[in-house]
This record gives sequence, structure tokens and C-alpha cells, in this order.
Amino acid sequence: MEEVWERLWEAAREKLMPRRVSPLIEVGGVSAAILTESGSIYTGVCIDASCSLGMCAERNAVANMLTNGESKVMKLLCIDWDGRFLPPCGACRELLLELGDASGEMEVILAPERIVKLRTLLPDWWGVKYMSPGAQAASVQKETSPSAENAEKAFGEA
Repeated sequence: MEEVWERLWEAAREKLMPRRVSPLIEVGGVSAAILTESGSIYTGVCIDASCSLGMCAERNAVANMLTNGESKVMKLLCIDWDGRFLPPCGACRELLLELGDASGEMEVILAPERIVKLRTLLPDWWGVKYMSPGAQAASVQKETSPSAENAEKAFGEA
């Protein structure tokens, strides 16, 4: 495994501290580390809440990164309490792809010898049409025009 992945694994492993913080919340059974374009490493742990308002470790790491003013992830690693690699869940894949045009190129480690691009984990992603400026502008127009026309029909012209 490359040295950069070992650094990410170590950063994630240091945050693993499975524990119960209340009768309704457990944290730290899964940990994630992300490497940004600037070379910074941000970590996060899962928050499992009985009300289902918890947060995955990957999204927690992204929140940490965004809080610190960065937004471009180059590499992602997620591990469980035994240090085994985990793939990001569907919700995390979605959020990670929404971070920007190049997010699909983010490297995700699934096993010591298996590194994939994020786009391969969520093929045919619905949001790709919004990622380029031209496509984004066209999609926004298409979405707002019918609504405006329907409003005029329903309420008459102002």
C-alpha cells in the first residue's frame, strides 16, 4: 500500500474509539480520512443515533473539511473498528460527487490493492448534468421555465 494511503489509514485509526455517549447514541465505530487538494487530511467518525439523525464517518470528515475552508477531496479511506476498509454508503457517494466537477476522479480505497474512482461506485449519476457550467445553466432554465408557465396558467398573467 502506498505511503499516502498508510497515512490516511493511520489518521482514521487514531480516531476509532467506539463508545456509547448516551443510551441513544453510539460513536466512533467507523472512521474516515480524506486527503484534500492542498495535502490536508481531515477525519470524521460515525455518529449512530436512534432517531436516525446520525452521520456517517465520511460525511463527518467532509463537514470537517468544509468547516476548514476546503472543498476538493483527492482520496478517501474509511475503516471499521477492526481496521478493515469499507466502501462509502450511497448517501456518502452522493454527497462526495456533489462536491464538484472533478469529484468523480476521487480515489477511494476498498482494499489494500483495490483503489477505484468514486464515479465507478455510482455510475450513471443523475447530477452529472449540473457539473459543467453550460449544462448547469441549461438545466436550471429547463426546470424553472415550466414552473413559471404553469403558474401563469393557474393564476393568470400578473
